[in-house]
Amino acid sequence: MTDRTRADIAALTARVNAAVIGQEAVVHSLILALLCNGNVLLEGLPGTAKTRSIKTLGHAMGVNLGRIQFTPDLLPADVTGSETYHSNKGSNELVFEPGPIFNELVLADEINRAPAKVQSALLEAMEERQVTVAGKSYPLPPLFLVMATQNPIEQEGTYPLPEAQMDRFLFKVRVDYPNAEAERTIVRMLQQEEGGPLAEEAAIGTDAIFAARQAIQKMTLSEPVERYLVDLVMATRQPEGLSSELASWIAVGSSPRASIALHRAARAEAWLQERDHVLPEDVRAVAPAVLRHRLILSYDALADGVDTDRVVTDILDLVAAG
Repeated sequence: MTDRTRADIAALTARVNAAVIGQEAVVHSLILALLCNGNVLLEGLPGTAKTRSIKTLGHAMGVNLGRIQFTPDLLPADVTGSETYHSNKGSNELVFEPGPIFNELVLADEINRAPAKVQSALLEAMEERQVTVAGKSYPLPPLFLVMATQNPIEQEGTYPLPEAQMDRFLFKVRVDYPNAEAERTIVRMLQQEEGGPLAEEAAIGTDAIFAARQAIQKMTLSEPVERYLVDLVMATRQPEGLSSELASWIAVGSSPRASIALHRAARAEAWLQERDHVLPEDVRAVAPAVLRHRLILSYDALADGVDTDRVVTDILDLVAAG
């Protein structure tokens, strides 16, 4: 079963990579998030295949995709759904009409363009996998992933995400432009698509995702590796033990959710590498995406031009494994 499951996950990854050229790291993060039952925040400039990534993933698995274009006039009910008045053969009742959040995959496009009230409508869905409307809770699909996007450059008319919401994202992934060779491939591929739809391939389905989750859930970490990942998180809270420079850069360290996310993501990374045990390099591989949005930097860091990636890199360099 495990070999078949790994083959299906590998086929899913290959199919998405074939349609999303030059963004292998993004695709890998999406697959990891699916295996961890987590959510992903993608930060990148327009045209870097963020929307295409999630659409291709949904198509390859044969699941429904809900898209929410976040705008300043969006209402919470536009995300969660609302009760509507129905009159049928003399019987009047309020019927709940599910919103776009009730899909297996949800694209929250330009999430920072909506005010906090709308952003907070996602909190319960992302954490509890349910939505409460008019005092009644409605469960979301067993396979559920929110992929939110935001533009790192254009800040006019945007609202910073609340820290509590940022903490609900398993990963924050930075999306860069593809290199020249990948861009040439993109141009040729889109020219082929202009000629009509390509041959349909059978959907891989979601059984492989659930089977992989079961295998990952059963994996254990050795005590040294577990201590290492906790040490990384503790270093964000007590950086003075590593260097005075780091201490001056970090205002607030990562919450316990960072340790939980590192634990889950490192197990998923090890499983994808066809191992039944976790190594320190698995923790290091997922640490930037797990930690970069769970740090609040000081004014000194901003003045020095230091971002969270630089801080995480320094922590990884200074904290010993085992």
